[in-house]
Amino acid sequence: MTPAEPIPASSATAAISVVCLCAGWCTTCQAYGATFAQLARDWPQARFAWIDIEEHSDALGDAALDIENFPTVMVLRGARPLFFGTILPHAGTLARLVQSAVEGGATQAVDADGQALAAPVAALLAQGVGGTGAAA
Repeated sequence: MTPAEPIPASSATAAISVVCLCAGWCTTCQAYGATFAQLARDWPQARFAWIDIEEHSDALGDAALDIENFPTVMVLRGARPLFFGTILPHAGTLARLVQSAVEGGATQAVDADGQALAAPVAALLAQGVGGTGAAA
């Protein structure tokens, strides 16, 4: 998918959201975009979104400034964070994380930064921000 393509309708209503919080200048994020888009196609029961933390810094607040490593992923059930952290940019790593979330498991305790980012990320998703697989 490209940034201009909308998230598929089947994914838009999912209770699970998988959000890659990256920066447009990050070459690791750019390379990870295709992997992220493929996983979005593989997991239609979850919504996948790509949010540029610099482009949306006002909406995300100060907690976004603490993101120093990429890709940083947030998994939400509604507005409740299930996971927040940097992961290896491999399809298998994210696939296991998504599978755990879809099956109802919380994957880790979410730190204060993740808790602070959860509501602003959920609000951006509600506004339709975030394409799949590339900075949007």
